[in-house]
Amino acid sequence: MVYVVVGLAGIVGALLRYYLGLFVSGWWSGLFPMATWLANMIGCFVLGWLTVYLPRLNNLPSYVATALGTGLVGSFTTFSTFSVETVQLLRTSHWEMALFYVVLSLCGGLAMSWLGFRFGQGSLRTQKETAE
Repeated sequence: MVYVVVGLAGIVGALLRYYLGLFVSGWWSGLFPMATWLANMIGCFVLGWLTVYLPRLNNLPSYVATALGTGLVGSFTTFSTFSVETVQLLRTSHWEMALFYVVLSLCGGLAMSWLGFRFGQGSLRTQKETAE
């Protein structure tokens, strides 16, 4: 069962990533790889949130958490595209943009993961307060 659910979630994540790329290409034409950066920032936030929030849901089967984290978020985010885009920037002598992309991706990813964790903790407090 876990393989099927992870695979289906992976399909959804890949399609969301593709549609995000199409959406971004409609308004962004700059050198900076905005679509990949946005996908990775969104994914960092969502995975941080899921990591805190899902384990506390009592009746949630573990394969659902695996499907959402590994399948959906894992296929939505893209370290390989980030790496290739960075190498392409370096190969075309856009050193400053490559460095900016790497630093912004690293710092932004860590910040978004932290925010996702914090949001997950806040969501839990709100849910507990509502239940009381």
